[in-house]
Amino acid sequence: MSDQHLGQSYQGDIVVIGGGTAGIAFVASLLKREPSLNITVIEPSAYHYYQAAWTLVGGGVYELENTVRPMSEVMPSQAKWLQAAVNHIDPQNRQLILDNGRSVTYQNLIVCPGLRLAWEKIEGLSATLGHNGVTSNYSYQHAAYTWHRVQNLRTGKAIFTQPGMPIKCAGAPQKALYLSCDHWLRQDVLKNLDVEFNLAGAALFGVPAFVAPLMKYIEKYRARLAFNSQLVKVDGPAQTAWFEVKNAAGEVTLQAKKFDFLHVVPPQVPPDFICHSALANADGWCDVDAHSLQHVRYPDVFALGDICSTGNAKTAAAVRKQVVVVAENLLALRKRQPLVRQYDGYGACPLTVERGKVILAEFGYAGKLLPTFPLNPTVARRLAWYLKANFLPWFYWHGMLKGREWLTRTSKVD
Repeated sequence: MSDQHLGQSYQGDIVVIGGGTAGIAFVASLLKREPSLNITVIEPSAYHYYQAAWTLVGGGVYELENTVRPMSEVMPSQAKWLQAAVNHIDPQNRQLILDNGRSVTYQNLIVCPGLRLAWEKIEGLSATLGHNGVTSNYSYQHAAYTWHRVQNLRTGKAIFTQPGMPIKCAGAPQKALYLSCDHWLRQDVLKNLDVEFNLAGAALFGVPAFVAPLMKYIEKYRARLAFNSQLVKVDGPAQTAWFEVKNAAGEVTLQAKKFDFLHVVPPQVPPDFICHSALANADGWCDVDAHSLQHVRYPDVFALGDICSTGNAKTAAAVRKQVVVVAENLLALRKRQPLVRQYDGYGACPLTVERGKVILAEFGYAGKLLPTFPLNPTVARRLAWYLKANFLPWFYWHGMLKGREWLTRTSKVD
């Protein structure tokens, strides 16, 4: 249903905020279970993006145009789509206010608007992104520019950055480094380059089991690691980046670094309408139970995807399992039955350490390894590359967004 035919006040039943990976996959899965449900999706964008492939675009192994489709093509036909943005949430009265002034009421609210890329938190970045060797695979508009610059860089300084957590796909910042360095190594120009990875945190990867195998690639590519180093300012024409660097005593100094190539990952924050609502926790994320994904104060509200306060990796793979938990728990709640499913924090990060090989990092809460296949998960494999580069993009469009649940086993509540 087009939103232009609706009045200023719209009464919904199940209302979903967000038409990204979490929103579309959830709606499709829920309708597979109960096709007669009355579901409304609120999403302002006219396009849907498969963001997981942008690192491959930046590495020259995937076409940018294959990562986007019109929202109308992926939106389940049984759902009503309101093409607007949410400005305000009043969970006490089960009401939303949209940016066009319309009010929407609900019986159940599913919160999955994703997070916001806060480019503005890095001074000077927006003015130079896509120019002067400054790029980012986190942007549809600039992932192809990454590959353009990688191909043309023969000498000089290449800097890659990673902001403080949480961010979506915590491995993506270093995937950019690995695929770039692999190309430079194959072209025999890596020896002429000074490669540096600046991380705001104190570890290469948050799950210790994967640090040693990743370090082997850092050494292979002769990349220097700069921990506790947060990008705060960029001057594109001068090709200079400034970092706030924290020493062991906790003292922060500002360091300027010249570059010929700069791959930036922006800080990431909850959307304002969540952050400033009664649904937020102290850090602004939607405050849900880590296992049921039900809101801790408003039982008629669930959340999934990047907006969740849960401590899992913010990846599409996490959404794949969260969808099942929220769908089945919501249906149980609506039947006034106890919640039936538990989420274990599963997330996956296919670390593209070189063209043709991937370390498939799968883990749950507290870094517990949760491998899907009976293979050593810390070993880089060609099979995992095929999964990342060929199967998963196909399955995303034709499976996940169609409500087909693959390898989504979750725990039942005892």
